[in-house]
Amino acid sequence: MVVTEHRVSVSGNGSLWCWDTGGSGTPVILLHPHSGSGESWPYQQAVLAAAGHRVIGYSRRGARGSAAGTGTGAAVDDVADLSALADHLGLGAFHVVGAAAGGRIALAHALAHPGRLLGLTLSGSALDLPAPDAVAHLPVESRELGPAYRAGNPDGVAAWRAVHDRAGTAIGPPPALPPDAPEALALPVLLITGDADPYCPPSRLHRLARRFGRARSHVVPGAGHNPHWEQPELWNRLLLRFLSG
Repeated sequence: MVVTEHRVSVSGNGSLWCWDTGGSGTPVILLHPHSGSGESWPYQQAVLAAAGHRVIGYSRRGARGSAAGTGTGAAVDDVADLSALADHLGLGAFHVVGAAAGGRIALAHALAHPGRLLGLTLSGSALDLPAPDAVAHLPVESRELGPAYRAGNPDGVAAWRAVHDRAGTAIGPPPALPPDAPEALALPVLLITGDADPYCPPSRLHRLARRFGRARSHVVPGAGHNPHWEQPELWNRLLLRFLSG
């Protein structure tokens, strides 16, 4: 596997840093959480590529390696940026995987360009539902990683924290979604959350699943808001099963 890096120009003098495993397999674009960057997928890159997929990850404007440009914050069109990235890489139809806040961008892109996507995966994403008030006052590791992972994997927590710290804090908010966004989508959908996710607990995931027409839903035990990082083996199996149809 030869991973190449690209810098893609987007509107307002912005740019996106991305990596690409290449190949002729079905493309899968990974959209990171608000707390991360294109570095947030070390446990997925090689696994998905070994399964035959062309895997692409990138940093949204303001996150590690990507320039915000003159249009920062809410003025940034994340959907247009994702389309520009796909065009630059010469992609046709692709799967999109959004973690947490990245899920809102993934769903917004699916609504705007339904013919371009093969499927949509949302992981730990509560979409536009507000987070519980108590969550905002917790340390970042407690908000993003479950208690079982924090207690049992200090090295993993340190590695996650290093990615978080390198990501930067200039990233703008993800796009707002129309109230009927799930109901308006006809694509196959995979929903995943951790059983200790304070933003998207299992009860919220199941409510979301009922709103999507063609959704599969799974709860990952022993994980918080980042099950792709905390329990990657199970998370990867769920995603690969979905990608295989």
